[in-house]
Amino acid sequence: MKLNLKRPLAFFDLEATGTNVGIDRIVEISVIKLNPEEKEEVKTWRINPGVAIPLETSLVHGIYDDDIKDEPAFNVVGAEIAEFIGNSDLAGYNSNKFDIPMLMEEFLRAGIPFDIDNRYFVDVQNIFHQMEQRTLKAAYLFYCNKEIINAHSAEADTRATMEVLLAQIEKYKDADFIDKKGNSLKPIVNDIEALHHFTNLNRPVDFAGRMVFNEQGDEIFNFGKHKGKKVEDVFTVEPSYYAWMMQGDFPLYTKRKLEEIYSRWNAKRVAERREKPVQPKMEQDKPGQQHDKSAATSKPADNQPKKEFRKPDNRNNNNYNRPPKKDEPVRPVDDDMLKMLSDKFRKG
Repeated sequence: MKLNLKRPLAFFDLEATGTNVGIDRIVEISVIKLNPEEKEEVKTWRINPGVAIPLETSLVHGIYDDDIKDEPAFNVVGAEIAEFIGNSDLAGYNSNKFDIPMLMEEFLRAGIPFDIDNRYFVDVQNIFHQMEQRTLKAAYLFYCNKEIINAHSAEADTRATMEVLLAQIEKYKDADFIDKKGNSLKPIVNDIEALHHFTNLNRPVDFAGRMVFNEQGDEIFNFGKHKGKKVEDVFTVEPSYYAWMMQGDFPLYTKRKLEEIYSRWNAKRVAERREKPVQPKMEQDKPGQQHDKSAATSKPADNQPKKEFRKPDNRNNNNYNRPPKKDEPVRPVDDDMLKMLSDKFRKG
């Protein structure tokens, strides 16, 4: 069975220090690149992650700290990996949820350009789980009738994945599949683009699945209190949610896609503000001419009588404009006056 390829298809598998895409690091990567002319290229890199590998993880993939202590860091070999993959489409087992986002985190962390926007992704596990729902070991036995030798080594798992996909295409070439809407399809065909669409049914925006596309093609949140809401709508009602995610422990690729959506949303807001009609300004005064702002402050016309202005005095208002009293002669102090004063100031 041969794959119908229009450009190279790179099968790859990662071994890492753990399964947390935002925190863990790659310790081994193997890539089998199939070219349209059927030429196969294989490369494997072991990488020093710069952190200790947990014992429980080493027991799974068999790689211990001593095995990679003298290996180069990812930022040393990352450019070589990117160049080897080139413009290939990507395929793997559980690659959409783990291998691709983990690889993108390492590229972003190392500052190595690697564009994935125009590639197809074929997740062999998604075909398997949707059609049979088994593990890679069971898939290899089921489809290829073989046991994986040296399982959990990157190259052995990668080769098993490649052989499983070839067997899946052969087995399901005429098989019906009923989607969530009740439509009957024949999705497993020898075409990478068709397999891309079938293995990306959830339509993730950021691989980690924090954001997905709805049926209208809008990005919506797929977690937390805003699950199911459009990302742009959330920015409108709660713009601080963007800052919270950008400062949080989310994968770098999730943050990159979030930043792209935020920039697009912000550009729309700026454009809307520019399109709003501008309120007319008051006509400015011509040079040498005073603007008549209100009738209250304007000068009276020459033919209008002027109001007489009188300066008020500081006396009591009741005495305002009353003629002053004439001076009266001073009376001498007598006994009656003294008695009156005494009664007035006597304490009770």
